[in-house]
Amino acid sequence: MRYDTVIFDFDGTLCDTGEGIQKSAAFALDAFQIAHDDWEKLGFFMGPPLLITFQEKYGVSPSRAEELVAKFRERYSQTGIWESRLFDGVFSMLKSLKAHGAKIGIASSKPQSYIEQLLARFKIAPYIDTVCGVTFQADCEPKAEIIARCAEALGVTEENKSKVLVVGDTKLDADGANANGIDMCGVSYGYGSRFEIIEHGAKFMADKPDEVEAIALGFYEQTVDVRRVFDGKIIHVHHDDVVLSSGKATKREIVAHPGGVGILCLDDDGQTMLVRQFRAPYKELVYEIPAGKLEPGEDPLEAGKREFSEECGAEARNFFSLGKLYPSPGYCGEIIHMFAATGITYKTQHLDEGEFLEVIKLPFDEAVQMVMDGSITDAKSIAAILKLDNLRRGGKV
Repeated sequence: MRYDTVIFDFDGTLCDTGEGIQKSAAFALDAFQIAHDDWEKLGFFMGPPLLITFQEKYGVSPSRAEELVAKFRERYSQTGIWESRLFDGVFSMLKSLKAHGAKIGIASSKPQSYIEQLLARFKIAPYIDTVCGVTFQADCEPKAEIIARCAEALGVTEENKSKVLVVGDTKLDADGANANGIDMCGVSYGYGSRFEIIEHGAKFMADKPDEVEAIALGFYEQTVDVRRVFDGKIIHVHHDDVVLSSGKATKREIVAHPGGVGILCLDDDGQTMLVRQFRAPYKELVYEIPAGKLEPGEDPLEAGKREFSEECGAEARNFFSLGKLYPSPGYCGEIIHMFAATGITYKTQHLDEGEFLEVIKLPFDEAVQMVMDGSITDAKSIAAILKLDNLRRGGKV
């Protein structure tokens, strides 16, 4: 089902504000000589109203809690508010939802003036139809009431409530959505607990903004069961039972892959390097850029540097991203990270045991021609070569 209206929480859902809030909470506690953990461990300040958190966690009186909140705001309004960033993917998600005609609101326990400053800072205000935060004088308004205000401002009625989705990162968001009879999507990348959100009635769970977008637009598939059917040295295969947005159940065959990295170099003489090796699935020699698979938890750039040195016997002064590639998104979760390398120094090749390949040094323009005439058929190599060629022609390399 497609949702026409989406109401977002702010902290932990659209914006990663944790550092500024937690440092400002520590600042307030220090001012009153109240013992506390390091600021990194003050995550419980994320979500609930500050006045309540100071009382519940530190046993202070209501009047002292008000003083703590005032001291918190002293730092937060000047410094803490800017210790924030949008979560990756939020900007493109909001842009897409608005392009599809969705009404978008924000319902947050954060003071409205702070929200509006951050919307302007991150240039997402044009995508938001209404903002419902709290005032400095009344910052303990229940989340259910804030959501109700936001829904009313967006024109939600009993008749169209089924087309509304609340998105948030805590059980408070789930409770608030349920109190208003509105579907709720929890996000796992924020500050709350996935299990608490589910226990409090979330209809969906999303691990990244892209999933929220898919849910809101009616494209999402909810995975209800996963059965591992094969474990190999590199890949794993599982059969998933999923429910489509229409409610129909179906199955998916998924290949889990650790991901890979590819490096395309361009030296000072306009030369690049390809490798040519036998690829068993195709029973032929294939031209590729130097590449390899990622080890668990490995940084893609560091892996790329390693593969470039091992396969080509070369090092580079500069690296920059050429983006990432999903080679077979219909059934495989592999992500290939692509980088360009410049400032090349040629050294000694160090191949892994059982690795046999030919390194070919050639003019970059010739590599582009090999893409266009079909000599290069590997997807990551085609994408990287054409991307770098575009940057080079635009004078950016």
